[in-house]
Amino acid sequence: MNEASPIGHSTNLVGLSTSYLADVAFNEAPRELHISGVREMNGPLFEMLDLAADLGEAGEAFATYLMAMFAIDVEQREAGGAGRRRYRSSWLRLIKGWGYDSNGPEGAVLKGWVESRFGLFPTWHKAALTRFSSGVWTTYVEEKMSSRFHNNSIFTQLDLLYEFCQWALARFVAPGLTHLTLYRGINGFDEHPVTRRIDRRTVVMRLNSLSSFSADREVADCFGDIVLTARVPVQKILFFNTLMASHPLKGEGEYLVVGGDYVVTTAY
Repeated sequence: MNEASPIGHSTNLVGLSTSYLADVAFNEAPRELHISGVREMNGPLFEMLDLAADLGEAGEAFATYLMAMFAIDVEQREAGGAGRRRYRSSWLRLIKGWGYDSNGPEGAVLKGWVESRFGLFPTWHKAALTRFSSGVWTTYVEEKMSSRFHNNSIFTQLDLLYEFCQWALARFVAPGLTHLTLYRGINGFDEHPVTRRIDRRTVVMRLNSLSSFSADREVADCFGDIVLTARVPVQKILFFNTLMASHPLKGEGEYLVVGGDYVVTTAY
């Protein structure tokens, strides 16, 4: 799990090799990605989305569909013993948890979803993940598999979120675009290992399996002394700040980006 080790395992659900997905070559010339079977199994959702006049209507349709499919709205939760409602995990709870701490249990579940669907190992969760036989890796596995979050097909919810995000980018937000220029503020390179140096400011950096970026450089500057600038393929965006009318990450203009090796420029 270092530069000489595989960046992921051989299986994923997007139909391309993991090593290619993680490589700079994919990021420079990306190909369309879909998680196997998601659109085919959820035809009614995408029929509703195609009727939407704008992103706001599409977001309402998406939220309504997931509420009905996964019973995550208040009215559909089942009452448990002593009048307590049954807890149902939802993608919104994961996004909210990520906003508080990307190294928390919610962050582990999101990184686990990337590992499952794209085949990419995380490189950091509370500390550097350098060996499978380590306490840090064990903690990551325990948190990503916690029954607290896996009682309501949470990976399937994230599959739908990814496909909706891709649909929204192509339809309303970035039609015809292959990349978005995004920024990330950091304070050091422990979490972001440099695998190759191109020039004084440009490097190839191995990003974590899922990382936060911003479309606003000034926002990124608030999160660290070093600002990374990357051209991110739209195919590697799981979530962005205007995808839904109301969500926990809206204030920071945040984008959640699937990792791998990226060419980035650094500025202090």
